[in-house]
Formats: sequence, C-alpha cells, structure tokens
Amino acid sequence: MTALWCACLLAMAIGSWQLDAQQATAADKPDVLQSVHALLAASHFAQAEKILRSYLEKNPSSADAHFLLGYTFFREQRAKDSLAEFTEGAKYQRPQQSDLKIVAADYVVLGDFPDADKWLTMVTQETPNDAEAWYLLGRTKYNENRFAEAIQCFERTLSLRANDIKAENNLGLSYQGLNRIDEAEKAFETAIAWQKDSPVKEAQPYLNMGSLLADQDEPDQALAYSQKAVSLAPRNPKAHEELGRVYDLLKMPDKAEHELEKAVALAPDVSGLHFKLGQVYRREGKQQLAQQQFDICAKLNSTHSSAETPNPAEQN
Repeated sequence: MTALWCACLLAMAIGSWQLDAQQATAADKPDVLQSVHALLAASHFAQAEKILRSYLEKNPSSADAHFLLGYTFFREQRAKDSLAEFTEGAKYQRPQQSDLKIVAADYVVLGDFPDADKWLTMVTQETPNDAEAWYLLGRTKYNENRFAEAIQCFERTLSLRANDIKAENNLGLSYQGLNRIDEAEKAFETAIAWQKDSPVKEAQPYLNMGSLLADQDEPDQALAYSQKAVSLAPRNPKAHEELGRVYDLLKMPDKAEHELEKAVALAPDVSGLHFKLGQVYRREGKQQLAQQQFDICAKLNSTHSSAETPNPAEQN
C-alpha cells in the first residue's frame, strides 16, 4: 500500500503546487523564475535545475529559487535533495502550504510517515478548511496504523467536501483497520452508492468491499463486487488477485487460475502472486506448472522483491 499511497500523495501535492504556481503573477517573481515555472509545467526538469542552480549562484538567499529547486528535485524523485532545498529556502522565507505538502510527500517517499504527519498537521492547523490537506493527513495516519485519528481526518474531509468517494472509501479502510466491520461495510456501500449515476466509476470501493467480504468468509457475496472491480479496472493486478481469491474460495479453480494468471502478467515481479498461482496449480494437479511458479517466487524473494501487489486503480 505504501508505494501506491506515495503515488497518490505525489499526484495531489503536484496538483496543489501547480495551482499555486498558476495563481502567481509576473509581478510576484523575477522573470527567470517565471520561466522555470513554465519549464516545470512542461516537465523539463533538467533544464529547470540548470537555470535554478545558475540563478542561486548569484542569488543564494532567494527562498523562491530554493523552493523551486526543491520541487524540481521532488519531481525527479530525489527526495533527500528536495528536502535539503526546502530547508535552505526556509532560512529566508516561510514555505507556502503547497510547499509543505511537497515536503510531506518527500517524507512519504522516504518512508518517514511521522515527519509527513508533522507537516500535514501543520497545514491543517493553518488552513483548517483545506479538504485535500485533511485527506492527505488521513492517509498518512492510516499508513501509521493510527486508524482512529485517520477516521477523524476523513470525517473532516467529508464535512468540507461532501460525497467525496475517496474519503468515504478510506473511512471504510480505517474502520476495517479497527475491526469495526459493520461500519467498514457501510462506508464502502456508501462510496459505491455515491457513484451510482456517474458515467465513470472508481473501482476501489468495489474492490475493498469484495475483499472485506472474502475476509469474512462470504465469497458468494464478495463475487459481484470483485467482478465489478475487475470490469472497472482491468489493468489492475490487485483486482484480478482478489477475484482469483474469491473464485478459489468458491472452489472454482479454473477461474481462479485465469484471474491469477492475469495478475501475474500485470505484475510479474510480485513474488506473492506467483506463490498463490502455484498453490492453485498444485491443487489442480498441475505439479510442473506449480513448481515453476514456486521457483520464480523463491528467486524473487532472494532479490528482496516486494510481496505487495500493485493497485494502480487505487485512488487513495
């Protein structure tokens, strides 16, 4: 879940920063920094870095330039360098809220959720009506296993941004983390209901509901949700994995095999998927195919491959 949350936080932080950049006028910053904004918007990061370094040689106390370079490094996935630039810039000027979201995202990339929590908490304290900040803080607390606090954050998000499907879905995940199963089911169902008439639906509430029901040994009820998740996100290996698990629980090995083969094809470096597919093959009496999957699993584990199945459809 961590890698997926990183991707989501990065996307939201980028969106927030770009919004602030669009609101900046030529009078706010020197022309050279305005040109850097344009380069960053076009994803020309190397060129932006070159200009900023040159500018900082002549203007070492320019907080804006340091923050822009920090953002550039962030986009280049250089979290430590990014944090160093934000720290340097903060010596001369306090970062804006969008900058602090980037700082929090850097800490998430580094796996430092407590520090990400610290900066997002600061953002929510200073801008208490920022629904996105509350949502990001909720996701951070969820990754810290601080589920009760995450619930408070998602409830605050929903009070500021009604019928937010992602917030309601994550509310369900947080209830599930506390083993409050009835409330988790209600939240997932609510998230599903809110998008009933939407032409474009998010797969996550269906996926999470199906997974929850399967965990409760209710595969018959889980099946429709898991099938819907796959239909909405056919390129999502996690959705195929969960549908395969449901079919396996329903004693439908051919279909379980089919879904797990799709999951493996979409995420070939995830050792756990190979192991699960091998188990299905073995139960079907396909010993050679099973051993092949177990061997791949062992090889991946020896190279420290993650067992976590990617979930690209996740909009957390």
